[in-house]
Amino acid sequence: MNNFIKKNKIVGRTVLVMIIFGVIFSTILEFVYNETNPIILKSEAEAKERLLLQVVKKEIYNNDLINSYIEIPPNQRLKNNSPIKAYVAKKGSKVTAVIIETRAPNGYSGEIKILVGINSKGNILGTRVIKHQETPGLGDYIDINKSEWINIFTASSLKNTSRLEWGVKKDQGKFDYVSGATITARAVIVAINEALIYFKENKLKMGIDV
Repeated sequence: MNNFIKKNKIVGRTVLVMIIFGVIFSTILEFVYNETNPIILKSEAEAKERLLLQVVKKEIYNNDLINSYIEIPPNQRLKNNSPIKAYVAKKGSKVTAVIIETRAPNGYSGEIKILVGINSKGNILGTRVIKHQETPGLGDYIDINKSEWINIFTASSLKNTSRLEWGVKKDQGKFDYVSGATITARAVIVAINEALIYFKENKLKMGIDV
């Protein structure tokens, strides 16, 4: 009987110690997350602001672009699971362009976030990748800091590029890609095309009546 009680005491102490360590570890993890997550989000926001100014040239707007936006709720075309911003460029009271944040959920290594600048006529002014996890030295050519590839979409539109042409040349589309990283290019092309379609379907909501 005494041996049974002693064994149970040992087991009880072991379980208690494990619980205590589990609580401490969880608390530390939560603290680290709460401390680092705002820094990560702030860094991503700052990077996005810099890219906004690259997507639409300063001469076509005179409003405070970064603080002029509309919120877009979750949308199937843009693949956003939470509200995102569409930045509205204006010259005086006239909307000259919109920068839409879209997503390619099927990149080779995960989700790719993209900014697409579109003028009032539906032509792409510029595109930039905000965030990606593509393979360094291969799929990361979509990043403007790595190559000029992302600029191939400039001036493209739904009018001058047919549905079939919105693809890589390997798939009979019109866009170049880097061999060995076709999945990455396909994902980005589809996302940009979907952003153009979203723009066409929602021009009035964004203040464009042409």
